[in-house]
Amino acid sequence: MTTEEKPELKQFLDAVHQVHGYDFTDYSEASIQRRINHFLLLKKIDGMEELKKLVLKDEKLFEEFVQELSVTVTEMFRDPTFYLSLRRQVVSQLATYPVIKIWIAGCATGEEVYSVAILLREEGLLQRSIIYATDINQKSLSHAREGVFDIDHMKTYTVNYQKAGGKTAFSDYYTANYNAVIFDQSLRQNIVFSPHNLSVDKSFNEFQLIICRNVLIYFNQRLQNKVLNLFYESLCPFGFLALGNKESLLFTDKRNSFEDIDKKEKIYKRLG
Repeated sequence: MTTEEKPELKQFLDAVHQVHGYDFTDYSEASIQRRINHFLLLKKIDGMEELKKLVLKDEKLFEEFVQELSVTVTEMFRDPTFYLSLRRQVVSQLATYPVIKIWIAGCATGEEVYSVAILLREEGLLQRSIIYATDINQKSLSHAREGVFDIDHMKTYTVNYQKAGGKTAFSDYYTANYNAVIFDQSLRQNIVFSPHNLSVDKSFNEFQLIICRNVLIYFNQRLQNKVLNLFYESLCPFGFLALGNKESLLFTDKRNSFEDIDKKEKIYKRLG
């Protein structure tokens, strides 16, 4: 981004925040500019000034804009070794709680949510768990609630599931219907899908496990620090935090408030 573009971007993001209440001002500049440029090309919009005029008055276009800015690249049991580590390092300690509350922040279209639900079922914990799945993107949340996914992805997801320590046939969890599959309704009974904006919204419960993978990399340092403080406040003493493999607590003011459970998979435990 050039120096000349930065004031224009800031004015645009400030206007979006004021009119729509969505605060993107602390997102990584490079990431957000790249996504805005892609949206301009996609919608054939001639520059930032025209985009500002359109998204400030057109709710439908603004929803599409949020969809573009939100990170939705995901897959079931993505990074299988992460789920294997959850099974081996975290599950036995979650089992000590009578009710297990889990927050999956930035859940996108829900693939990670259903992966966690399947893992909990196989470990005998799903019935006493509540999974709160949140995202800023309403369209992605609607997709996640439906539990319907493209059948073409199932081969990859099955391989991931097996590598993650899956204990049965992955196809036991869904029903195929033409070009799509629908996941078992019983998996959704303990999931609460809800909008939540990590940049402005507060803590809403106390959790034993928070999963937020590959979201913080799209925030600047200030917002990363703010969100990690939010997670710290939202975890019970000795609760677990799982981040993405490119993310770290190292440069935040909470780096000494957690202990490493799995350095490679970025799983941490809050100190009491």
